[in-house]
Amino acid sequence: MIAEQASEKTKVLIADDHSMVLEVLSLFLASQPDLAVVSATNLDEALDKLKEEGTVDVVLLDYNMPGMNGLEGLKKMLDSTAGKPVGIITGTPTRKLLDETLEMGGAGLIPKTMQARSLANAIRFIASGEVYTPLSLMHEEPAQAANPDSPLSDREMTVLNFLGEGKQNKEIAYELDLSEATIKMHVRSICTKLSANNRTHAVFIARNSGLL
Repeated sequence: MIAEQASEKTKVLIADDHSMVLEVLSLFLASQPDLAVVSATNLDEALDKLKEEGTVDVVLLDYNMPGMNGLEGLKKMLDSTAGKPVGIITGTPTRKLLDETLEMGGAGLIPKTMQARSLANAIRFIASGEVYTPLSLMHEEPAQAANPDSPLSDREMTVLNFLGEGKQNKEIAYELDLSEATIKMHVRSICTKLSANNRTHAVFIARNSGLL
C-alpha cells in the first residue's frame, strides 16, 4: 500500500541557484502528501537529475539561473522531458516573459513571490495538463505591443531583469558566464539608452515604462 501511494505522487523537478529559495520550496513541497521533489541548482544539474530519475511529472526552472541563457534552457529541457510540462519560475515576472514562455511551449510562469501553498496548487494544475498564467499578468497589455520600440537588446534586457532583482554586477557576471567588465558595459549602455542616472534609476524607468 505504501509503495502504491508513493507511486501515485506527482514528481516535481525544481531547479534554482538560490540555495535558500530552493531549500524552502523543496521542504514545503516534499511535505505535501501527493508531491515528491527532486532539486537542482543549475540547468546542467537539472538535466542530469532528469536522466537519473528517468522521468518526472513537472519541471520548474529558475529563469535566471546558470545555464538558462534566457529561454534557451527551457527549450533544452522541453527536448528532454518526453512531453512532460516545463514551467518557468522567476522573481520578476512580466507579460513579455509569459508570452515568450508559452510561445516556446512552456507550461506557464510562476512568480517566486507566490505563497508556497499556491505554488503547490500551481504544480498540481500544470501536472493535470493545464497552463499556469498569473492573473496579474493577464491584465497587462502584451509586452511586444506595449513596447514595440524598446531600445534595449535581448542581452541588455536580461541584464536589466537581473538589476530588477537587485543583483550586483559580480552576481550577474556569474549567472551569464560573462566578465564583470562586460556586465558593467551593458549596465552603462542600459543607463544611456534609458536616459538613467544610475542602475537604480534605470530599473525605476523600466518599470514605469513597462519594460520590467
